[in-house]
Amino acid sequence: MLIKDRLLTPGPTPIPEEVSSIATQPLIHHRSPEFSTVFMKVVEGLKYIFQTDQDVFVLLSSGTGAMEQALVNILSPGDKIITINAGKFGARWGQIGSSFGVEVKDIVLNWGENYTKEQLADELEENPDTSAVFATLNETSTGTIYDIKGYADIISQTNAVLVVDGISGVGAMPCPMDEWNIDVLIAASQKFFMTPPGLAYISFSPKAWSLVEKSGLPKYYFDAKKAKASMGKKTTPFTPGISLLMQQQKALELIIKKGLNELYTHHRILGDSVRAGVKAAGLEFLSKNPGNILTAVKIPPGIDGNKFVKTMQQKYHVYVSGAQEPHKGKFFRIAHLGYVDGFDILTVLCAMEMAFSDLGYNIKSGTSVAAAQNILKENWQ
Repeated sequence: MLIKDRLLTPGPTPIPEEVSSIATQPLIHHRSPEFSTVFMKVVEGLKYIFQTDQDVFVLLSSGTGAMEQALVNILSPGDKIITINAGKFGARWGQIGSSFGVEVKDIVLNWGENYTKEQLADELEENPDTSAVFATLNETSTGTIYDIKGYADIISQTNAVLVVDGISGVGAMPCPMDEWNIDVLIAASQKFFMTPPGLAYISFSPKAWSLVEKSGLPKYYFDAKKAKASMGKKTTPFTPGISLLMQQQKALELIIKKGLNELYTHHRILGDSVRAGVKAAGLEFLSKNPGNILTAVKIPPGIDGNKFVKTMQQKYHVYVSGAQEPHKGKFFRIAHLGYVDGFDILTVLCAMEMAFSDLGYNIKSGTSVAAAQNILKENWQ
């Protein structure tokens, strides 16, 4: 039997054919007017999605590169930071900070647990010398969303800045940088942006840029001042991902044509349908505050979670993500992010039922699919 691979992971996400086909086009030189035209169209599209008037810089790196650039450009040796660590990627903020010798106050939460703006206010009151707070819009390892607007309301009243990992969330849910007073916002190409991995995006508020001007941490490739100087010349300081930028330009055209508000609604409908299907199947969610980027589902007792994910991928060719260490095998993650539609959701739920059945955990056939179908049919656009 011929079976198509279906990608429902939180990154990389599926890519429209119009975007992937751009990779076959001849390369252009990166120090040419033709490249500057592509580059600046990408920058303007990113500013639309970030909802900012500030420059958005493009890095040839994964999202982690943008995380490092954010930290090394606003801090100096001995600075104190607070990191909200509620999963694999929240923990990464503290790990990067420790690598560069800043003082890290790591707020460690159980995976899937919420953290309120009131809790952050109390923490800042106890640590008034905090230079920056590092938070996550959507924790990709758990599917939990966090109150970035609430955090910004608190932090904007202090001398500290708010740095947000929006890598899996920006574009799929509201996160207006300027309106919410976010000081540093980052994203990456392989999530909402429907482009292959390899590009990362970052923007600094005027408040954050004042720290860039006096930052004392070591940096070379990730020096934001170099990026800003090159932006004035409509190019990048180092060799860019030319083909990736050409693909990103096409993907941004599709995104802008559809419109952010409609895409927020699209992701909400997909998220609602997955949650309805999971609930109808009698399965439990990991997150106490799940969002519309991905849904983390607990593995039922007696089932090998690693084998479940392998069955989904190797037998049914439906790629979901397993849990990361230290929770490997305890839950799995269905992404509803980027170039995914309602029929993809029905497919992943159908495969989920069959994979569980293969492993001895029976869900009445069609239960989860029917529940999701009701949501999708009611909201079909």
